[in-house]
Amino acid sequence: MEPKEGFFSRLGSTLARWWDFAYKGVWKTTKNTPGIRLLKTLNLTVTSFFDRDLLTRAASLTFDTLLALVPALALIFAIGRGFGLQDLLRDQLFSYFPAQREAIETAVRFVDSYLNESTQGVFVGVGIIVLLYTLISLLSSIEESFNYIWGIKKERSFYQKLTDYIAICLLIPILMICSSGVSIFLSTVFQTDAHIPFLTPLVNWLLDLFPLVLLWLAFSLSFLLIPNTKVTFKYAAISGAVSAIAFQILELLFLNGQIYVTKYNAIYGSFAFLPLLLVWLQFSWVILLSGGTLCYSLQNVFAYNYMANTSQVSNDYMRKVALVVGVVITTRFEKGLQPLTCNEIAREYELPLRLVSSITDQLHAMGLVNYVVLENDAVGVAPGEDISNLSAARFLKALDKYGDSDFIPTFNTNYAALSEMVDQWESHEWEGADAVLLKNLEITTPEPPSPKK
Repeated sequence: MEPKEGFFSRLGSTLARWWDFAYKGVWKTTKNTPGIRLLKTLNLTVTSFFDRDLLTRAASLTFDTLLALVPALALIFAIGRGFGLQDLLRDQLFSYFPAQREAIETAVRFVDSYLNESTQGVFVGVGIIVLLYTLISLLSSIEESFNYIWGIKKERSFYQKLTDYIAICLLIPILMICSSGVSIFLSTVFQTDAHIPFLTPLVNWLLDLFPLVLLWLAFSLSFLLIPNTKVTFKYAAISGAVSAIAFQILELLFLNGQIYVTKYNAIYGSFAFLPLLLVWLQFSWVILLSGGTLCYSLQNVFAYNYMANTSQVSNDYMRKVALVVGVVITTRFEKGLQPLTCNEIAREYELPLRLVSSITDQLHAMGLVNYVVLENDAVGVAPGEDISNLSAARFLKALDKYGDSDFIPTFNTNYAALSEMVDQWESHEWEGADAVLLKNLEITTPEPPSPKK
């Protein structure tokens, strides 16, 4: 008799089967239960996050944030001084980011020096230029990261960026002042009015919850408005709630970990807050980008019939998928039907969304298709030229020839015989190519260029 399998061995086998199903098998099942949808969404979110190397983008945004930190606070406090509320804004920053109190205090001292210098002489113009450049650069990097998550190639125009970003920079301090004023007003009214003392505990609880609500709104609006595409509010709100809770947990971890700061003080002295600030910023950007990826996954999970590494798809398979996409686009146009979006093509014709998006981008760059805005602000794909003259052969040849054909300047000179042979085989549909063995072909080593005298 064979020995009975041990408990840990059975547990390992069970976990391995579960992992294989969660990683690959879930995309092959035809079930559409809430659990399967949740598992697909989590799978797509995690896979997309690492496929897009968003950890590196979070590090880049951390660096951009350090450059923009003082100018951004300078703008906030400059507006606050205009209303005489700079102290209120500082208290608001402490309440929003309690784990970074020391970093904010240091930054505020820099801001005071920045504002004092920016009102003197030529530094006025230079200070404003530096302030706008750093802020617009940071916001542009954030938009680029979100567009990268959504696979959006087209960015906002420079004029749109300038107007939208300046509006954001001006609205943030005003909203901070208004939210603080609402909190103070409600707290004062309900604590001093003797007629409604029973509501005071509830109001205090709501006021404690208010920062979390503001975080939820901030994250939700970021996921909704920053990507240069149409995002469903429901999915942005769900992702915003998850990101707000994750950010609050991060704040609690940093607050409870302040007792370990003394170890950093022995190494970094007065700059002990800096490594902690960098770590906090890195994790904060990871939360934001993860939330953006979750929003993308929630909205597009039904367009993914399965997950696969599209970078391993062969050229032959890519050409076949491209031909299917081309046929779908042209036949719908011929019948007078509304153009489909990439998501709709992938979902209705059971094609990988990543391949469809990559192919339509390539066809658009070749001029074979155009992106058109539909009634619901979605982006459809329509033919880019007269379909009456677009044959399947010309379509496939155009795909094969797309790209830079003169990448190596001396290639056609050094390997002219082989280039002519390949061109001849292609023109005759590779007739006779099977009879030629690679080992029987000869090439000569290019002579190195003669040194200049």
